[in-house]
Amino acid sequence: MRQDWNPESYARFGDLRLRPALDLLARVAMPPAGEILDLGCGNGAAGPALKDRFGTGRRIVGLDTSPAMLEAAGRSGAYAALVEGDAALWTALGPVALIFSNAALQWLPDHGRLMPRLAAQLVPGGVLAVQMPRQYGAPSHRFLRDFAAEMFPDRFDPSAWLAPVAPPVDYHRMLAPLGRVDVWETDYVHRLGPVAGGHPVRRFTESTAMRPFLDALSAPEATEFVARYDAALTSAYPVEADGSVLFPFRRLFFVLTV
Repeated sequence: MRQDWNPESYARFGDLRLRPALDLLARVAMPPAGEILDLGCGNGAAGPALKDRFGTGRRIVGLDTSPAMLEAAGRSGAYAALVEGDAALWTALGPVALIFSNAALQWLPDHGRLMPRLAAQLVPGGVLAVQMPRQYGAPSHRFLRDFAAEMFPDRFDPSAWLAPVAPPVDYHRMLAPLGRVDVWETDYVHRLGPVAGGHPVRRFTESTAMRPFLDALSAPEATEFVARYDAALTSAYPVEADGSVLFPFRRLFFVLTV
């Protein structure tokens, strides 16, 4: 059975994960009257920033599939309501002015149907603002797929893999018929400090990109898999003189105003 998300593990690099949300939020103009939805709100890291930006009087709702993450989000005090639900199935119950999603929609398939469906929930002049990692060709993510397929071919088929996030031009073509769209990518260079018990990049990915792989492995299999991944990361992301590791990470953003 797939385990729930771990808010403490996810928050370990909270400052690095929050920066893209703030960069996305900086490109969102003041939306019209209506509710604000933090779609895939996770532990609520973006909630206070949303509240500060749009002020009191705006109803902010967080939606996530993880009970543990929603419990953590509740402690932020930013949300009028927190809802356990699937973003792929969510339907607005009232006027929605802004759908804000930071690093969540990459987990959902068929963006060609999903993004227009979300945009259709917005009031006229409403905004769909999305950030998703597009790191899948980098060693940090490619190693996971390659090693899993080599070590456990009964569970991982590389021929069935599709990149969860498309190139930027695909989102522009997808969204331009729906309104005014701005699409961009940013390559962040994260400095990860030394950690006990593994490579810093593995500690960064273990709460996100590694989860689907570890969920399919037994404890002994996971130990073997992680050891191989750690060793490969040491070559791909060498340790700097001060003991840190520099970790380039690519993220895709778009802001659609309907």
